[in-house]
Amino acid sequence: MTSDPVLSLVRAEILALTPYSSARKEASGGKVWLDANENPSTPHAGAPRLNRYPEPQPAEVVARLASLYGVKPDRILVTRGSDEGIDLLLRAFCRAGQDSILTTPPTYGMYSVAAAIQGARALTVPLVREKDFAVDPDAVIRAITPETKLVFLCSPNNPTGQLLDRDAVLKVVTALATRAVVVVDEAYAEFSTEPSLVQELDANPNLVVLRTLSKAYGLAGARVGVTLASPQLIGVLQKIIAPYPIPAPVVRAALDALTPAGISAARQSALDLVGERRRLTAALVKLPHVRKIWPSDANFLLVEVTDSARVMNIARAAGLVIRDRSKDVPNTVRITIGTRAENDFALETLARV
Repeated sequence: MTSDPVLSLVRAEILALTPYSSARKEASGGKVWLDANENPSTPHAGAPRLNRYPEPQPAEVVARLASLYGVKPDRILVTRGSDEGIDLLLRAFCRAGQDSILTTPPTYGMYSVAAAIQGARALTVPLVREKDFAVDPDAVIRAITPETKLVFLCSPNNPTGQLLDRDAVLKVVTALATRAVVVVDEAYAEFSTEPSLVQELDANPNLVVLRTLSKAYGLAGARVGVTLASPQLIGVLQKIIAPYPIPAPVVRAALDALTPAGISAARQSALDLVGERRRLTAALVKLPHVRKIWPSDANFLLVEVTDSARVMNIARAAGLVIRDRSKDVPNTVRITIGTRAENDFALETLARV
């Protein structure tokens, strides 16, 4: 048993687990590498040198992410997208057929999918539509059971776009300090002007924050996610993550993105997309079939229309790919903010509805 209230929520068999020790974990800095059964060369001419396994957690990537988010490196785990971070948390905390998570729909679907894969129940406390999909912290706290191990809050929320109220989120975190881990998914944080909850990690050991390089940094194809948590919890997740999760080409892409020039470019890109978000909102709201556009702190808009099926049919016929979110919010589509030309094409297409 552990005296740490957060670690006491972790599955006992995971706490007791002796993790796999990879060759790269056991040795570094050598001259001749004969420990990992690798090919000593790359046989096919012209191919990049990928014959060696990468670092399990690339030290320079971790260091640059720590600097970017203002935390110590031992609070960071680099994953294959935030989805892997979600999956690791479910595997670490939830016993199949016994434990549960809590989500606040409409929200990102992978939380409940990961729970189903793990055999955990997904409790739900819907966001309050009448308040632009605000979270009800008291309802969340009341819904927690002794078997609820994880609470997932997406802020800015996908698919609705709004930032969750910071005080409401922290109320949940504080109330559940010894009862559950609160996971705040900040995949779209760069498109908001509000400060990240990463700065609250020191005061709240049961808080986990998920970040990604997929959105503002434009590396969706590389799959670089970041889980930020207490060093103790990061240590637990390191027990169960795959031995070499970040391929060498992805490491290089991440390092390029995390240079001062790369960070500056990402921030400018986010500002440009926010400007386009405002322009697209102002134009869409004038269309007669658009009923409502929810305020967005992300790089997309949730738009309520009179007939989402008709909108989707016309969009598909024109080659415009948008997302029907009617199963989450009736008669809605989600439109990602693209380039100015892409947004103009979307407006021209949707004006024909």
